[in-house]
Amino acid sequence: MRLLLVEDDVMVASGIKLGLSNAGYAVDWVGSGERAEEVLRNEVFDAAIIDIGLPHMDGLELTRRLRRPEMASQHLPVLILTARDALHDRVQGLDLGADDYMIKPFELPELLARLRALLRRSQAATSAVLSFGPIELDTANRRASAQRNGTSVAIELGPREWTVMEYLLINAPKPASKDKLLQALTGWDKEITPNAVEVYISRLRGKLEPYGVALRSIRGFGYRLELRAAETQ
Repeated sequence: MRLLLVEDDVMVASGIKLGLSNAGYAVDWVGSGERAEEVLRNEVFDAAIIDIGLPHMDGLELTRRLRRPEMASQHLPVLILTARDALHDRVQGLDLGADDYMIKPFELPELLARLRALLRRSQAATSAVLSFGPIELDTANRRASAQRNGTSVAIELGPREWTVMEYLLINAPKPASKDKLLQALTGWDKEITPNAVEVYISRLRGKLEPYGVALRSIRGFGYRLELRAAETQ
């Protein structure tokens, strides 16, 4: 998942970014509302975390602007961070288009839990566990497994394999875009080539095929999870 973090305090931003990156997210950080607005016009993110107390254009105004039709990610979930404990500020943020808020200081586990909840709602998912056939991905506890003969077998996934698998499961049974997978795997501070997506797809194929799940390439678009015929009977 690709996130945009908008926070002007470098120390706070560094801590949040590190925690989110360690949890498997690709995080891009900007320090002002003006820069965030510029980025959101052209780039797609899965969610944004925005501090209210930004200089010049504050987080409330940024939230209002990012809902405009010309924005590339106008429907993305928004989590507001605020040191303001006044009811008016919280209500105003929600009315302007924020989906949730957290009051500083906060603990990272709660931030991650609220973020997962926002992402589930945006993807119309009702559970933290994504599944397809015998495959299950527990996004809260970061555990992947497969059911075989009534027994749950753990599947070991590297961080980027996890990211690809998560997108495949979110989109299943529809195909997942290769471009979207590439964006999810990288942020501005990392370099990765389109061919790298194929490497992780190949690794996943080897881990899923023993459980009757195939990864089909869709020419010119991306990849789709499919159950083998024997699994659908």
